Amino acid sequence: MGGGNGQKAKMAREKHMERNRPAKGSQLETNKKAMNIQFNGYVSYYLEFTYNFRNDPSVCLPFVQLLVDTAKVRIFHARHCQGNALHALRSRFKDPTNVLQSWDPTLVNPCTWFHVTCDSNNHVIRLDLGNSNISGTLGPELGQLQHLQYLELYMNDISGKIPKELGNLKSLVSMDMYQNKLEGEIPKSFANLKSLKFLRLNNNKLTGSIPRELTTLSDLKVFDVSNNGLCGTIPVDGPFRSFPMESFENNKLNGPELQGLVPYDFGC
Repeated sequence: MGGGNGQKAKMAREKHMERNRPAKGSQLETNKKAMNIQFNGYVSYYLEFTYNFRNDPSVCLPFVQLLVDTAKVRIFHARHCQGNALHALRSRFKDPTNVLQSWDPTLVNPCTWFHVTCDSNNHVIRLDLGNSNISGTLGPELGQLQHLQYLELYMNDISGKIPKELGNLKSLVSMDMYQNKLEGEIPKSFANLKSLKFLRLNNNKLTGSIPRELTTLSDLKVFDVSNNGLCGTIPVDGPFRSFPMESFENNKLNGPELQGLVPYDFGC
């Protein structure tokens, strides 16, 4: 009886396959044949390349050259983006003493410009424009400098809001923008700067509360927002446990946060 059931099951499967087999000349059958030909072509090409490589390793040179050319295109694109971002920044600044004179937009590689430092891969890692007698505003293009580690813009006459796009600078270690005329709130996006160790925004015109998201920056060693117009309370979690009160003086802050008793932005 068991053998009879097995035979019936086999016949049922064959009928099902026959019903679902695409008709000759149908689009489905044509597509399946094309896929089989393409797949078999890839296999044949791979086997032929492997055989030829074993007999003559030089056959891989075109593939190596292709990889090299692709890498060159990527490097060129990265340099071009960096140059565009820095040139856009320059266009926002007034530079009466020609500190930015070497920032020539016709040179694709900004690593040759003064006040710009690059690593061995030609990634911009430092921007040193502290105390340079420049004025103007910051723009979102700064967020394109993905490898930037040091942003030094202190002691200038830079005004306007801090772009939230600076939160894209995941490699940033130090941000010094003290003694300018920056206004508005401290961007919450700064919480994305997990490598940040030094954040100095003192002596500006910043308002609003200190973002509680910044308490997640476990590597933050120095935080100074003194001499602004900040309100609310001072965070007490994470690295804020160790910051001296001098880092918060001359604001409209109401002292350390009393968790569970009053909102952190109490008084704003």
